[in-house]
Amino acid sequence: MPHVVLADAANEDIVSILEWTHENFGEQARLRYEALLTQAIIDIAKSPDRPGCVAREELAADARTYHLWHSRNRVKKTLGVVSKPRHFLLFRINAQGDIEIGRVLHDSMDLASSLPSDYLGHSSEQGTVE
Repeated sequence: MPHVVLADAANEDIVSILEWTHENFGEQARLRYEALLTQAIIDIAKSPDRPGCVAREELAADARTYHLWHSRNRVKKTLGVVSKPRHFLLFRINAQGDIEIGRVLHDSMDLASSLPSDYLGHSSEQGTVE
């Protein structure tokens, strides 16, 4: 399985999403959403061409999206199912075959204005998730 590299912006997105979920819906909901985010990342790492992955060439050459909805039934049932997840992963595969997640965005957000600058050829700092 390829490494998953989370851009700083994606890390910040995840922290923000989980904080908001905790504040508005409580600890159990945050745990469910955290498990769903984790499962979605694992799913695209195992199969970046899986059903639900959409090429977004209109945004950038190798940009893809994957809505968390597609992974919701793959999370342990003991945590419960997030029935209506509202986020998607914006990612690409780099030259080494690693999955680079640039952002985790709400599905109502404008993608073009939220596109990481490094998707357009600029550099940014990134961290590795294993």
